[in-house]
Amino acid sequence: MLALKLTLVPLFLLLVSLSGRWWGPTVAGCLAALPAIAGPILYLMTVEHGRDFGTQAALLALAAIFASEAFNFAYAWLCRKHRWPLALGGAMLAWLVAAWALTQLPAQPISRAAVWALLAATLGALTSQLFMPRAELPGTVAALGRFELGLRMLAGALLTLAVTALAGRAGPSWSGLLAVFPLLSIVLCVSSQRLHGAGFVIALLRGMVNGRPAFAAFCLWLALRLPANDTLPSFAEAALLAVLVQGAVRWLIGLRSRQPAKAA
Repeated sequence: MLALKLTLVPLFLLLVSLSGRWWGPTVAGCLAALPAIAGPILYLMTVEHGRDFGTQAALLALAAIFASEAFNFAYAWLCRKHRWPLALGGAMLAWLVAAWALTQLPAQPISRAAVWALLAATLGALTSQLFMPRAELPGTVAALGRFELGLRMLAGALLTLAVTALAGRAGPSWSGLLAVFPLLSIVLCVSSQRLHGAGFVIALLRGMVNGRPAFAAFCLWLALRLPANDTLPSFAEAALLAVLVQGAVRWLIGLRSRQPAKAA
């Protein structure tokens, strides 16, 4: 478990960082929103604490999309006029308020709780999609050196250790929320703002919104399947569903972008 914590997030951060250099911030943001980190964390929690615990954590992870988008939304607006310390502080405050609000939801049967969690996730994603500022990409993007990549990977590993240590003592509600703690957003936003400016950060965060449907499908499938099914098959099915949903979303985005070009 320790090896997973110390390698999974840094390696995924490396992949996302390189994808941002190769294909731009929108693709990087879309990758960053996939359950490549929260999925293994939820799996470890389920193995350690049981399927009932994992089910509740998956429901809160689904609802926590609302809190993650609160962080992204606040950072996107603040970074336009403020340096990264103030933008990060304001975004973390937004996440804490949203996460606390989610923990106040009353206990309900799984089917009803899944509906409320899905509504919260949809509200967060739609708010970001409709009201997040538009990106103005810089004319030139600074090169991402080995030192900066190493710094991102180190920060990701330290944040993951801290978050998973807290999650193990926090119960299923906060464990689900902490599984979707915006550690990728923190590392990528701060580093990208320092190197590339606010426009790059906003494009990255808008790209994350496009990855939310796949993450939501992953968590919803787990919440519905885990109570009556084995852990490993449930997670494998959820991962496959997330890949299929992400492929469909990317196809729809490509189709929509080609239509104006044909009209022109």
